[in-house]
Amino acid sequence: MAATGRDQADLHRGLERWGLPVEAAPALIAYRDLLARWNRVYNLSAIRDPQVMIPRHLLDSLAVVPWLPDGALVDIGTGAGLPGLPIAIVQPRRPVTLVEPNGKKVRFLRQACLTLGLDNVRIIPGRGEDVVPQAPFAVAICRALTDAVGFWAIASRLIDDRGQAIAMKGRPETEPLAGLEAAGVSWRRQALEVPGLDASRHLLIMERSVAVTG
Repeated sequence: MAATGRDQADLHRGLERWGLPVEAAPALIAYRDLLARWNRVYNLSAIRDPQVMIPRHLLDSLAVVPWLPDGALVDIGTGAGLPGLPIAIVQPRRPVTLVEPNGKKVRFLRQACLTLGLDNVRIIPGRGEDVVPQAPFAVAICRALTDAVGFWAIASRLIDDRGQAIAMKGRPETEPLAGLEAAGVSWRRQALEVPGLDASRHLLIMERSVAVTG
């Protein structure tokens, strides 16, 4: 499907806002189009309208980029590649690993990487709990998991000592985060603004607490 002028305008506005290359827009639209086609048969996403996929999938995924540390990224439970594939498209030098247990979604991820020529992406079929990393990641991210403590338990095995675990959230939760503090985790929230998206978004950024000695 051809990208509309509104598609391009919304996407360019977000890319420019976050200092990301506008040259990535055609590849992002191509990913959106592929997702929309596969979604008709394989039910990869609850979002059916390709126009709505721009803010809800592409821009929502890319809003995290300014807050990512440098280095290799692992996207746990990536589903149809969100947020990992949009990040890999706009940052082709960043190694991105996608972890997903659902077979039909893994097939889509492989086709998307082949179609878009993404040689910086590795796909691991399976659960995050079962991943044995070849080397520690700088950052682990998730968009769908809701339990921060459970996500940290998975992510902490995969990141290096200074690595971060970033959970993408909607409204700030009322769930207690004392379990993170008990596990020696420091955390902070970062509010996000996503162009074209009238919904609350924020990040929960977690890392190992550093003991102060003196």
